[in-house]
Amino acid sequence: MSHAHTAPGLGAHDAADSTDMKPVRVWDLPTRIFHWSFALSFAGAWLTAESERWINVHMMLGYTFAALIAFRLVWGVVGSRHARFASFLFSPAAVVRYLKSLLTLRPEHHVGHNPAGALAIFLLLGLGAVIALTGIPMGQEMGGEWLEELHEGAASVMLAVVAVHVAGVIVSSVLHRENLARAMVTGWKRGHADEGIRGFRSIAGVLLLVAIVGAWGAWQAGLAPDWLPGAGVQAMDGQFGGHDEDRDDD
Repeated sequence: MSHAHTAPGLGAHDAADSTDMKPVRVWDLPTRIFHWSFALSFAGAWLTAESERWINVHMMLGYTFAALIAFRLVWGVVGSRHARFASFLFSPAAVVRYLKSLLTLRPEHHVGHNPAGALAIFLLLGLGAVIALTGIPMGQEMGGEWLEELHEGAASVMLAVVAVHVAGVIVSSVLHRENLARAMVTGWKRGHADEGIRGFRSIAGVLLLVAIVGAWGAWQAGLAPDWLPGAGVQAMDGQFGGHDEDRDDD
């Protein structure tokens, strides 16, 4: 006898219910573009964080990161079914139950975000907000050492959450026999017919992508507002204290 676990706005079924599942639309285009842009922005900002030469790129990645968080907060209210925060607000008991189901190798199947993934998303958005709200003042030479320490500390914690999240996606993909990362590319997952979304919100997704690419293009062309960092890579001997390796010794 099978037992189904459900949460508001989501279908969650055990392995016994999987026989009548089929591919359904789950992740709309704006959610997918946000997901990968958010990941790339954070990765790029992390890799350029300690480089004075790449400080302008680091700052522009930070502004992109902040804008993406703002977008996701809005899309979490007006987006499609599985993108809305209301659809993956799980109780602590639901998170524990899901983790236990992983340990038994019979994980609950959630068409949208599972409880562990939902927790990771809220942590990433929260930590990302702290990183953005501390990094922007730093870019304007505001705050002090405490702000820098908070910024770097939040980034380090976020990197750890990302690592756990990636590991969780891999484990869940193996146990569910479904590539969850690929689903975040294609938008399709296995589920029951009534659990899918009607459309991918493609127009909104294209507009988001155009906004991201357009902002970077305008920045690179020097058309961005004055409060943004200068375009391109900071010169090695620039104002941020470059190196002297390329100069002749006196």
